[in-house]
Amino acid sequence: MPDDAPVAKRRLSPKQKKLLAICLAVFTVLVLTTLIVLGYFSGWFSGIFGLHKYDKKLYNVKRIANEDLSVHFLQCGEYNGDCIYVKAGENDILIDAGPRDKSANAIDEYIRRFCKDGILEYVVVTHADGDHISGFYGTKASPGIFERYECKTIIEFAKTNKTTDKYYSYCDARDKEIAEGAKCYSALECVREQRGAKRIYDLGNGVTMEILYQEYYETYTSTENDYSVCLTLNAGSIHCLLTGDLQKDGEASLVKYNPDLPQMTLYKGAHHGSRTSSNEVLLSKIRPEYVCVCCVAGSVEYTQDNKKTFPTQDFVDRISSYTDNVFVTNLAKVKRSKTGLLKTVGCKAFNGDIVFGCTDGRVSMYFSESNVKLKDSVWMSENRTMPANWGEK
Repeated sequence: MPDDAPVAKRRLSPKQKKLLAICLAVFTVLVLTTLIVLGYFSGWFSGIFGLHKYDKKLYNVKRIANEDLSVHFLQCGEYNGDCIYVKAGENDILIDAGPRDKSANAIDEYIRRFCKDGILEYVVVTHADGDHISGFYGTKASPGIFERYECKTIIEFAKTNKTTDKYYSYCDARDKEIAEGAKCYSALECVREQRGAKRIYDLGNGVTMEILYQEYYETYTSTENDYSVCLTLNAGSIHCLLTGDLQKDGEASLVKYNPDLPQMTLYKGAHHGSRTSSNEVLLSKIRPEYVCVCCVAGSVEYTQDNKKTFPTQDFVDRISSYTDNVFVTNLAKVKRSKTGLLKTVGCKAFNGDIVFGCTDGRVSMYFSESNVKLKDSVWMSENRTMPANWGEK
């Protein structure tokens, strides 16, 4: 054959073409899967997908991150529950971890916007009810917060009556975290400053976290909610009160043993805005300016009586005497079943993730979904009676 003769191009057989196509498809899937997983854990998709998407006009991540103190009330999905993230300087604090063992997915997605080192300096577990502890232990497919983060100091309820699987799962996960180096104190040890625990924790830049005494840290009650850990976050003249699910007796005790409680700039509406919490004995003392409620408004998870769904009419009537700056995380989607019973079939954001921020005595509010006050919402007009004094504000 002459040197300059054209070389015939080799053609792939149909079988080879099919094999090549399969290889390219598998390679493409692997690359996309890797990018999605990397993007998820790097927070690339925050604000686009998932529970914690946000309106950039109302929720500015950069501004929030630069606040001296920010208190974040997280959406917990279609079930009522608490999860509060606090950022103070270099300190990352998580207070409770949502109502389901899969809650850790959404919590992790959210706090990685602000916690870049995978360390939670403080974890506070207010009480042993499942709607506050489930995200700490997680599942095999969805690791809990204790597995996802290095937790330096755990402050938890001093007493409980619980013997549930959820409680024991929490204990197992907590004990593993302790074995890996975490310090763990009860609220009672904190107020007594025992075993190295502190009553007041310095968070830097003039911000402190104070554990408050109330008698049910050491006295039996049949109401698990009254075992709740109570604390304040303080930044100069700014004071924030978080009381878990504390109810009337616990609130009376809190006021009795803390007579110098100042007026609160921020108050977390206790027990999801229930009729048994946020009583006059406490409200008349703290006179809150801003109130944030972690709940799914109108959810029939616990009751078929609309007046008793969170936030209740009793809560609305009492809080209205002090402020109309009341905000709620989620709103239930409710349908009537064939049997006639109401059923919660999902949720959407009410105000969404709510952030209270303060710097140099200046307060800012951020909302992932809406900045509409509870009193001005469609849900309020359709489900609650407007207190007369709210109409005046």
